[in-house]
Amino acid sequence: MIERHAYRALRKALGRQAAVALIGPRQVGKTTLALDIAEKSDALYLDLEASADRAKLADPALFLKPYEDRLVVLDEIHRVPELFSELRGLIDQGRRRGRRTERFLILGSASIDLLRQSGESLAGRIEYVELDPLNVLEAGSDESSMNRLWVCGGFPDSFLAQDGSDSLAFRRSFIRTYLERDVQQFGWQIPAETLERLWTMLAHEQGALLNTSKLASGLSISARTVTGYIDLLVDLLLVRRLRPFYANVRKRLVKSPKVYVRDSGIVHALLGITDHNSLAGHPVVGASWEGFVIENLLSVAPAGTKASFYRTSAGAEVDLVLELPGSRGPWAVEVKRSLGSALGKGFRNALEDIKPERSFVVTAGSDRYSVAKEVEAIGLREMASVLREQ
Repeated sequence: MIERHAYRALRKALGRQAAVALIGPRQVGKTTLALDIAEKSDALYLDLEASADRAKLADPALFLKPYEDRLVVLDEIHRVPELFSELRGLIDQGRRRGRRTERFLILGSASIDLLRQSGESLAGRIEYVELDPLNVLEAGSDESSMNRLWVCGGFPDSFLAQDGSDSLAFRRSFIRTYLERDVQQFGWQIPAETLERLWTMLAHEQGALLNTSKLASGLSISARTVTGYIDLLVDLLLVRRLRPFYANVRKRLVKSPKVYVRDSGIVHALLGITDHNSLAGHPVVGASWEGFVIENLLSVAPAGTKASFYRTSAGAEVDLVLELPGSRGPWAVEVKRSLGSALGKGFRNALEDIKPERSFVVTAGSDRYSVAKEVEAIGLREMASVLREQ
């Protein structure tokens, strides 16, 4: 079993809170991780996608009362949103009896914000831990592992597939499942073909500034509808909307967010890219690498880290600005697919504007060295290690 970065955070959260929600997209490994914890904790596991387990919770208080002294794992909680209010009463009863922690582990295939809409009744009683796809520190230490992770993406079944064709088949099935089933489960009635076209358009525009009018024109729907569909993909943890960083400078700043399809393997499946060779010659290769680096770094960044990008109308730009909890200033990260680390004028000007505490150029290599005053060139795996140590 691959040791997941989120395991330690999950164990700590269970040790200090009555309910913990482990969130992440479908097939990212939430159930595998939860079952590992359940086995070590003698926990009760209920899969709420199974009608038999849902039936057991027709009267949650009655069924769960005998398990007050055991951890209860509730998988796919969004299938039974009314359960949140019942859990509040059970948690409060347990607290009065001295059982204040490690009561419920809740798994959900949606964002923190989406789950909070159902879980408002658990305010002060629940903590959230996000499980991302596999990152470079989990996938292996050799170059081939990182290239496979980039091409196939970080969903375990895709990364661990026997060969490239099996990996691609998994990702295509994953896309169809979301389009034809999961979106409807969250209450959205969207034509699967329209949402797939939007998802594919976002993959073509990987890392570009969001232009809803352009997307709406291509789909023959309104810009407001496009915004709603993108909101859904963000809530399902399939798309990232990277906000601009606002520095106190007298310059005209770009105000539109950048949009990334979060998993590089899904980007490639949407675009019909089958292997590393076809990716290397594809126009999206640079943007794909940029999104891959950003997702890997954010998956290991300390909890509470704020991520953004910086760009002015004059061309000053930083691909990723990280505001770490407790740091004296932001970290500036420039992403380059090449092994070279020459600094562009735009990056230099941006550093003068935002005055970061630390500055890095993340390259496709593994060497680490200084390229300018207070600017380091560093490989992706090494950069991820630096962030994980914070």
